[in-house]
Amino acid sequence: MRRGCISLGEVKCDNCQRTIAIYGRYLIIDEDEQGNEVDKGKSKNYCVACAQKKGYVAVKEEKGEKTLSFFA
Repeated sequence: MRRGCISLGEVKCDNCQRTIAIYGRYLIIDEDEQGNEVDKGKSKNYCVACAQKKGYVAVKEEKGEKTLSFFA
């Protein structure tokens, strides 16, 4: 399960260990140890850059504007 969130404090990316700035966007996803998305399991936090590297980010274009989405 994917959840797009906005940081309200000390949130760290589980991939790169960077602190996500306040009001910064990040993704919470339930993954198993192999990185496969599952319904229930350990939740991991990913900053936008790491989520893009893992392929969890989609860029959509609507009305001439590009938007970033964690939901395909």
